[in-house]
Amino acid sequence: MKLPVVYQTAEQALSVIQSGHRVFVQGSAQTPLYLLRELGKRAADLRGVELTFITVQGDIELDKPEYVDSFHINCMFVSESVRKAVNDGRADFIPVFLSDIPDLFRKQMHIDVALVQVSPPDEHGYCSLGVSVDIARSAVNTATHIIAQVNPRVPRTHGDSLVHTKRFTSMVFHEEDLPEVDYGTKVGPEELTIGKRIAEMIDDGSTIQMGIGTIPDAVLKSLGNHKNLGVHTEMCSDGIIDLFDKDVINNSMKRIHPNKTVTGFAVGTRRLYDYVHDNPAFVFLDIDYVNDPHVIRRNPKVVAINSAIEVDITGQVCADSIGTTQYSGIGGQMDFMRGAALSEGGKPIIALTSRTAKGVNRIVPFLKPGAGVVTTRGHIHYVVTEYGVAYLFGKNLRQRAKSLISIAHPDDREMLEKCCHDRFHQF
Repeated sequence: MKLPVVYQTAEQALSVIQSGHRVFVQGSAQTPLYLLRELGKRAADLRGVELTFITVQGDIELDKPEYVDSFHINCMFVSESVRKAVNDGRADFIPVFLSDIPDLFRKQMHIDVALVQVSPPDEHGYCSLGVSVDIARSAVNTATHIIAQVNPRVPRTHGDSLVHTKRFTSMVFHEEDLPEVDYGTKVGPEELTIGKRIAEMIDDGSTIQMGIGTIPDAVLKSLGNHKNLGVHTEMCSDGIIDLFDKDVINNSMKRIHPNKTVTGFAVGTRRLYDYVHDNPAFVFLDIDYVNDPHVIRRNPKVVAINSAIEVDITGQVCADSIGTTQYSGIGGQMDFMRGAALSEGGKPIIALTSRTAKGVNRIVPFLKPGAGVVTTRGHIHYVVTEYGVAYLFGKNLRQRAKSLISIAHPDDREMLEKCCHDRFHQF
């Protein structure tokens, strides 16, 4: 028998939040924007409420300067929604591996209140965390209070996403569209060339991980002739749908979770959200499992595809900042770079265009002052640009520099060679 559901107003539900509380906000397409807008109405009554999250989508309202005394953003990934607040000094950033965040919640950062957006309960009283299970699962497990924005447009997903209504302190009904991102429309000729190069490196039967952005989507567009691919990834987007329909992705060769696509979250268009709704071929799991390198390595031929902002001639990868300007975060890049390196036949790949859209070179003599190193030169294996593939693992600094110069933009190579002569003396 279906249990009765008692909904509260947002004002009633949010009254549990007090000054000094730490509040977790579910992210990506599941960002509870309505609850955040309503929480803003309590700003005059609150001081020093900490908001913590990874990627959030849409206008979260509380990042605006007028809320600085009431709410302090302390995020673990800098997405577009909060980038200005972080770089203006009104918000803070915690550098942390994505796989370590659940442990951080359990041992160090106690969550007073978790704000999540969920599907309506089923006949057994279970709601779904939808397409953002990632760190939300651990936040829900450890939070003192949980406030759920119940939205019938949230897909019901399989895996670790289910939360019983008895776990919620309060439930607020509000229907609105989920935020959408279409990476496929942003793929240009350089990205497509890179995608084709990487596709040539992927063997049939491989298990793939795709990071965020246009290059991973370009890779997916180039895999139409492959066979029996699997997916174990922290996130997925629309690009996987056509490969599923063509039976290119069927997960038949995976050793763990065979016949299932494993992911932590999904972000894309409504087409993706409808595709994963009640789809047993997808399991959305807690990120401390999905991104555990010891779990990742158990599948053979793991190919991890991640992007970067710039790479220096020794193989240091900056993927989260432009100099001192914080652009994103560590995320799961290192989790999968290491996991793929340990996988039998695995290939950890960093992919980037040789120059930005504004013509700035991305293979550089030195990282910009203040830039963060996400993937170290001890972890780097493959770097791919539209000009080729450089394999760096086991090579000395001079050899690395020569390999990277060969895939840099042709107009940058003379400058890079001169810098190498100055640095290494013999080159």
